[in-house]
Amino acid sequence: MTRKILLLTIFAVLAYGFWVSPEFKTIAAGVAIFLLGMYALEEGFKAFSGGVLESFLQKTTDTTWKSLTFGIVSTTLMQSSSLVSVITISFLSAGLIALTQGIGIIFGANLGTTTGAWLVAGLGLKIDIAAYAMPMLVFGVIMIFQKGTKLQGAGWALVGLGFLFLGIAYMKEGFETVGGQFDLSQFAVPGFKGLLIYTAIGIAATVVMQSSHATLILTITALAAGQVTYENALALAIGSNVGTTITAIIGAIGASVSGRRLAVAHLIFNLVTGTIAIVLIKQFALAVDWVSDLVGIAADNYTLKFAVFHTLFNLVGVALMLPLIGTLVLFLEKLLREKIEPRDEARVLFINKSALEFPDTALEVISRETVHMAVNAFEILAHGLNLHRRDITSDSDINAVVADCTVSMGIDVDELYQRKVKPLYSAIIDYSTEAEQHMDAEQVDRLNHLKRACWQIVNAIKLIREMQANIDRYMCDENDYVRREYNEIRLNIALLLRTLFKIEEQVGPVQKMEALKRFNLAMEEQDIIANGSLDKLIRERKINSDMATSLMNDGSYAYEIQRNLVSAAEIIFANTYSRERDLSLTDEGLDRLLISRREEILSRLRQEEAQIDAITGRATLNDSTDHSA
Repeated sequence: MTRKILLLTIFAVLAYGFWVSPEFKTIAAGVAIFLLGMYALEEGFKAFSGGVLESFLQKTTDTTWKSLTFGIVSTTLMQSSSLVSVITISFLSAGLIALTQGIGIIFGANLGTTTGAWLVAGLGLKIDIAAYAMPMLVFGVIMIFQKGTKLQGAGWALVGLGFLFLGIAYMKEGFETVGGQFDLSQFAVPGFKGLLIYTAIGIAATVVMQSSHATLILTITALAAGQVTYENALALAIGSNVGTTITAIIGAIGASVSGRRLAVAHLIFNLVTGTIAIVLIKQFALAVDWVSDLVGIAADNYTLKFAVFHTLFNLVGVALMLPLIGTLVLFLEKLLREKIEPRDEARVLFINKSALEFPDTALEVISRETVHMAVNAFEILAHGLNLHRRDITSDSDINAVVADCTVSMGIDVDELYQRKVKPLYSAIIDYSTEAEQHMDAEQVDRLNHLKRACWQIVNAIKLIREMQANIDRYMCDENDYVRREYNEIRLNIALLLRTLFKIEEQVGPVQKMEALKRFNLAMEEQDIIANGSLDKLIRERKINSDMATSLMNDGSYAYEIQRNLVSAAEIIFANTYSRERDLSLTDEGLDRLLISRREEILSRLRQEEAQIDAITGRATLNDSTDHSA
């Protein structure tokens, strides 16, 4: 409701301004075109954030100074501290960087944003930049309509720069025309009162336009035309710095606690910097005069002196706050505590809305949430084998653990799946659907493989559920042969789970893939149908027909479980993706596919059925046969 009232108020003010002054229309159009240019520029750089920016960020932010440098450089290139702030929040929420690094980037972004004032004050007001805008717009639009994300991104960036230049030209023209009609500087308010009033105006203008750059450019063009006094312009600069934090705060609404902490850090930094600038405004003015004399800026060149002031008070803020980053992090962690519910293992840990617009970051989020789901699935699979998770993850003799006949744990695999895995699986699928809208073909392919890994993990759980009754029934059976075979099945799956758990210690992807390859070879040798073990047991009448049927079913299920887990591990660990495309499965779709997969397995079983018939005279299995019959 408040937003609607604010929007209606803005419309009313603009309509009144258009009616009263034609020059106001020119200035307003300049601001609108400038903001459109900012939006187009951001869209262009988002196209290049898919991998390049993320990779560069992770490699160049391992120290505070590198984080600061990254913030300065990225904001200088993109001319948008707001975009850098939102990207940083998404990275932080995804767990790609730490809060200390994020704060360093935000500090750097505040310094980087001062370059915009220098460019406009130094060049934009002295040359006809509208002449450069036209070719940029023409070439940019042509590139936008080409195929290829990078080419389109470059086109958007060119269009953005063109609109920025065009907007500045319109604002400059509008204020120069106004100067011939009446003098807006007559509304200047001197002294400390004027400082506070114009700081508030700067905050409000930046909040409305969602861009401190727009406020700064509007101020510089008005200052160049003599429509605002130098003292009031300085106050507007302070206000624009404080007002720009609203974008980060909005961007942090859908973020994790870490993202919200970063937004608060941004607000604290700008409030502290703004307060220092207001309290020491006279000292800053003297420092600006001294620096201007030092670098040869004329005493009456207020636009360049404005740029010096904007840089100077941001530089002082960084110099004061940089040594206090550690203290600030501790304060924010106490102020915004993460609500940890140890028993709620189905709570998503990495998925957050702020990463959706940045494809590679969203992929990293999904990958980490998939690992989280796999950890929950690990426990369920262990319990389905009637083993404790600690037995598998420890260095204890797994053979002895499996051979030690114990009472069934009585775990409901389906209940555990519904509680600990299904919510995560659903969240990943839903998030993937939203994230896919911002991805190119290569990124969608990577996304599909991550979804496939999720499906394979869930499929393994559903298959262990099919086996659980027979495992409980035969793992302590008096028949040594069927007991041995079922414990062999349990052992093989447990060894795979242990391998997958231990493999994380092998940091290199090559070593991980070699371990999975070795297990794949061993898995083929363990197939009791293919290696003839089951056939031998049947012919020697070591097991009865019920045992044979159950072993055939569960041997195939065990093979499928291992195949699914190894394939999922290949995707998670080594990013070696298969080309299968049947990946957009909901949980209900999974059940349908599982029925189809059971049909495949039963078809395989029928090939061996004649052996049982020949020995036992048992009727042929039909399609509705339950494996535990």
